[in-house]
Amino acid sequence: MGDSDMEEQFVEWLRSVAPYIHSFRGQTFVVAFPGELVKAGALPVLAHDLSLLHALGIKVVLVHGSRPQVEEQLELRHVKSHYYNGSRITDPEALECAKEAAGELRMDIEAAFSQGLPNTPMAHAEIRIVSGNFVTATPLGILDGIDLKWTGKVRKIAYDSIHPILAQGDLILLSPLGYSPTGEAFNVRMEDVAVSAALALHAHKLIFMTETPIIKDINGNEVREVTSHQVEGILKTGHLSEEAADYLRYSAKACIGGTPRAHIVPFAMNGAVLQELFTHDGIGTMVTYENVESLREATIKDVGSILKLIEPYEENGTLVKRGRELLEREIENFSVIEHDGVIFGCAALYPFPAEKMAEMACLIVDPDIQGEGDGERILHHIENRARAQGFKTLFILTTQTAHWFLRRGFVYASVDELPKDRQRIYNWQRKSQVLMKKL
Repeated sequence: MGDSDMEEQFVEWLRSVAPYIHSFRGQTFVVAFPGELVKAGALPVLAHDLSLLHALGIKVVLVHGSRPQVEEQLELRHVKSHYYNGSRITDPEALECAKEAAGELRMDIEAAFSQGLPNTPMAHAEIRIVSGNFVTATPLGILDGIDLKWTGKVRKIAYDSIHPILAQGDLILLSPLGYSPTGEAFNVRMEDVAVSAALALHAHKLIFMTETPIIKDINGNEVREVTSHQVEGILKTGHLSEEAADYLRYSAKACIGGTPRAHIVPFAMNGAVLQELFTHDGIGTMVTYENVESLREATIKDVGSILKLIEPYEENGTLVKRGRELLEREIENFSVIEHDGVIFGCAALYPFPAEKMAEMACLIVDPDIQGEGDGERILHHIENRARAQGFKTLFILTTQTAHWFLRRGFVYASVDELPKDRQRIYNWQRKSQVLMKKL
């Protein structure tokens, strides 16, 4: 590859990440990583990548785990570890080891973010990390007759104290330790702290950097994107490792609680967090929230409601007219969004399997009922339906809403790029614009 090719590739790449940079600026990301990441020597690289996020105006909250470091401390003291249901039974010796491990890790993390050597990604970076008693915990207590002693769960995150620290440009570091109003310390799960922090701080993303490889379904297919309600089905198969299942379970919990996106990213790949955030497909598993009760595939009972919804748009020429008979035949192509039994949005997916393409049509949301982002939720649902059926490209034809789709990853295309069967029925009188999106 010549110099000019490399320069052009660099320019195209930089332009491709610009939308992500604009979107992420000012947002809060909670980044959680296990003690295994530090043990593997990957902390300096993570610090480089997170310092870049910080430089882009992203507010970063770090949460570290410490399980292998605690195990090492226990082994030095010749004390055996005890677990129940995946949680450590924290006796006094284990609590002391957890404190020592957290202290050492905190210093290692602070040192990693203090790098500033020339010719490194940390050059000119002046990052301050603030940690403290931000986590209030309560004991897990006795479960099934087993006293977990000083093992706790998060009761509260001190968001009022954390917000101004993030606003002034510092990073927050949270350890897997919490404190009670009585002055006791409790050993808590890193995942519990991360989810609690994401919810309390209204984080836009929760990112788990994991020691586990990318999550796969029971058939061995990589799970790149999954909704919170689909997680239970994956967990029920029982094929995931205990660690991977935990990451998936906690990610779904965060999304159901209000975090828009949770990412499970294997840290073994160089620049993993950057690849996940700044490339279209990412390299990990993204968990999103979807309200199953309000967004679903249509049934024959929905025909009347859909007709009523789309009728005004047929009258003003936005949509081509469909009769009841045609809609009844095509009802399986439709998805609907409803609230309290009232359908206020719909869209249809028409397959063109030969070209591995699909058309989305009839995307409508009632302006009198719609909430913020409902149109985008339907689009996202249709994209997931298309991916699940093996389609590589989604296209739309529109006369009035091209800019809305352009802002959501579609690009202009020509009629010649449509599937052959769709070209034959293209209405040249309407002169609809063609837009496409790679899935």
